[in-house]
Amino acid sequence: MNPSDTIDPSEVTATPPRHGKVKTLLRRFLVDYAMVVPINTVCAIFVTYVLHIHEGLWGNWVFSMCIGSVAMLLMDGARLALWGEDKPALPALIGIIVLAAPIAYFLGSLIAVELLGLSARQVLDNQIDHATGMLIFVTTVCLFVCWLLWSRNELSLLRAQAEAEKARSAAVEKQAMQAQLQLLQAQIEPHMLFNTLANLQGLIAIDPPRAQHMLDQLIHYMRASLSSARADKTTLAHEFDLMRAYLELMSVRMGARLSYTLQLPPELERVTVPPMLLQPLLENAIKHGLESKIEGGHIDVTAKRHDDKLTLTVTDTGLGLEATNHAHYGKHGTHVGLANVRERLHALYGEQAEFKLYPNSPAGAIAELNLPSP
Repeated sequence: MNPSDTIDPSEVTATPPRHGKVKTLLRRFLVDYAMVVPINTVCAIFVTYVLHIHEGLWGNWVFSMCIGSVAMLLMDGARLALWGEDKPALPALIGIIVLAAPIAYFLGSLIAVELLGLSARQVLDNQIDHATGMLIFVTTVCLFVCWLLWSRNELSLLRAQAEAEKARSAAVEKQAMQAQLQLLQAQIEPHMLFNTLANLQGLIAIDPPRAQHMLDQLIHYMRASLSSARADKTTLAHEFDLMRAYLELMSVRMGARLSYTLQLPPELERVTVPPMLLQPLLENAIKHGLESKIEGGHIDVTAKRHDDKLTLTVTDTGLGLEATNHAHYGKHGTHVGLANVRERLHALYGEQAEFKLYPNSPAGAIAELNLPSP
C-alpha cells in the first residue's frame, strides 16, 4: 500500500458518526410530534361537536390521531430527510403537504378502523362521501402545522443568528476593552524616566556611589515595570515591590526629604490586581505633594480587606489638595494621571469599583481605591 493512501485517524474521528445525526433528527421529529398531539385533540373536538361526525369523541380522537400521525410522518419525515436541521424551502414544503394530505386521510382512516374494530367498508364509504370536505379540512390543518413548523424554524434561525451576533459583539467589545486597557496601562509618566536619567548623569561626576545605587534601582524598577506592562493581572506582592523600587529611585533624587512605608499583610500578597494601578497615585503624590514642599514629606501605602472589598490607599503629607489645586491634581500628574486610574477602573469593574481623593490631616492628601475582593 502506498503510504500516501493511508487514512489519517484524526480525519476519521473528525467525521461525525451517522447514527449520531440520525439520533438528532429522531429527537427533532419527536419534539415536532409532541406539538402536533394537542392539535389532533382540538381537531377531534371540532369534528365531534361542530361537524357532528357521529363516531363519538373517543372514536374521532383515534381517527384524528391516526390521520395526524401519518401526515406528520410524511411531512416532517420528508422535511428532515431533505433539509435536516436547515431551513426548508417553503414552496417544496407546501407541495409535500398537498401530496401528504390525501394519503394521510385515507391511510390514517384505515389504521383507525383497525384499532377501533369498525367495519372497513362502512367507514370507507362514509369517508368517500365526505372526502371533499374532509380533505379540505385535513389539508388546512396540515398547512397550519406547516406554518407552525416554519415559524418555529425561522425563530430558531433568528435566535441562533442573534446569539452569534451577540457573541461576536461581545468578542469585539472584549478586544476593544483589552486594547483600551493596554493603552491606558502604557500611559505611565515618561518624564519620570527622563528626570531620573538626567539626575543620574549629574550624579556620575560628583557622587559615583550614589549614581551606582540610583542605576541599580532604575534597573530594578524597569525590570519590574516591563514585567507588569505585559501582564493582564499581577499580585499585590509584585505591585508593592514595583512601588518600593520607584520610591527608592525618588529617595535618591529627593534624599532625606522623602520617607515612605509600605504595609502589605502576608495574607494579601497573592491577591491579584490590575498591573501598575497604584503607580499614578504615587507619582501624583510626589510630583504635586512632596517635591514642591521644601521639607518634603512621607508617603504611606497600605492594603486592607474589608468584607468583600479590597482597599488600597496612598497617603501623603505633602502640600494637600487646596495648595496644589484639586482639579489639577485629579486630571494631570502622570500625563493622564488619575484620569487613567478612573478609566481603567471603569473598564475593568464598572460600578463595582470606587476611587476617592480627599484631604489628609493635618496636611497632604489620601487616594483610596475600593475594588471587588477576588
